[in-house]
Amino acid sequence: MEKKPLYRKVNTRTWGVWRNDYTGHYRHQRNTKNEVNNDASRGSMHGTRRHGFDYTPLFRFLLSRVGRQWDEVFSEAVARLDRPEPVFWMVALHENERKEQVCLGESSYFSGLYVDDQGFLRIVNPELTAERMTPNCYCCTHTFNGVPFGLRKD
Repeated sequence: MEKKPLYRKVNTRTWGVWRNDYTGHYRHQRNTKNEVNNDASRGSMHGTRRHGFDYTPLFRFLLSRVGRQWDEVFSEAVARLDRPEPVFWMVALHENERKEQVCLGESSYFSGLYVDDQGFLRIVNPELTAERMTPNCYCCTHTFNGVPFGLRKD
């Protein structure tokens, strides 16, 4: 039985989907005399960014595996991903990279994780909870490990 991937494909063609694009750079330089005369300067109109992937299932997977052997967790995660980089958005391998919380999205926060000296996955600050957090603004719904926080009581 094949396990589900740890990411979701999001429809980025839908009206109103924010993709943090910096488009338009290529269109201002194409068909210029310099561009026409020099084929070496021609580049792809398609950037290197990867749009349309939501890695929330990965982040929940990693949180559910706290206390387990890192090598096993990492190998299972990579087998279910399209690329390994998103794992390290949340997991620090070196002490100087550790963060109590990581912002992975516009207003989605998750506990920072690290690998201890014995090779186990651990939470940087286990006492940090959604009740102790305050949002930057009150116009958005902020979450910490999937739990909303900072909701106005109107």
